[in-house]
Amino acid sequence: MEMDESVEICNKARVMLEELGVIDKSFVTATSLYSRRRDRISTGSKSFDDLLGGGLETKAVTEVYGEFGTGKTQLCHTLCVMVQQSRLAGGLDAKALYIDTENTFRPERIVSIAEARGFDPRKSLENVIVAKAYNSAHQELIIEEAGAVIEDNSIRLIVVDSAVAHYRAEFLGRATLSERQQRLNKFMHILVRIAETYEVAVVLTNQIQASPDAYFGDTVRPTGGNVVAHTSTYRIHLKRSGKNRIARMVDSPYHAEREILFTLTDRGISDVNEGR
Repeated sequence: MEMDESVEICNKARVMLEELGVIDKSFVTATSLYSRRRDRISTGSKSFDDLLGGGLETKAVTEVYGEFGTGKTQLCHTLCVMVQQSRLAGGLDAKALYIDTENTFRPERIVSIAEARGFDPRKSLENVIVAKAYNSAHQELIIEEAGAVIEDNSIRLIVVDSAVAHYRAEFLGRATLSERQQRLNKFMHILVRIAETYEVAVVLTNQIQASPDAYFGDTVRPTGGNVVAHTSTYRIHLKRSGKNRIARMVDSPYHAEREILFTLTDRGISDVNEGR
């Protein structure tokens, strides 16, 4: 009887949430899903936006991986500034939540990007909320408490830089691999639920590891294994190309697998012709 009552309560709660539009109905047509417009955030580069089909998509998790110096953190800082702009300027007139796990967030960079793009640097700083995670448990606690912060501050962008760093440092060897992947899997699924529930864009950076057995193609691969690979909606690989950078769409439900060229300037992520 107790189980039947709990099931009935859950069903009533689900129906109520469906009527309020908080969650989708169990069965809907593809037409209704197609008609729903998902907001997008400009990366600051037209070519990068084109790669993403118009910008960083809300209600989705976008993973960006690559070796150091390829622009992962620069992309995160640029997005934190761009999300604050009006919709006409490529933003959502909202704030950003930056979860820093590698001590890479620099408020000075927010100021320089805002000034270079003609935005108010003081307002840009005020609209970025930073949470520093000191270990994997703290990182999980931050994301579990993020819901209230999102609602209170009108946040539409969540940045996790980087998502796997603490897990990679704390769980060493094959003996701890199972526990690490379970913890990481839980963290990633919470991110997915937050993205869908609060209609925010989630971008996470990832490290790489060498793949010496790969004779053809890329000799590096992102860390986190299948847990991160299957949970991310989009995966983008950043590489160096002289003074410029290459972004390649590695995995997407509908984007074409192709590459674009961008550069890093005072404006953050920029088109190559703007950097000249």
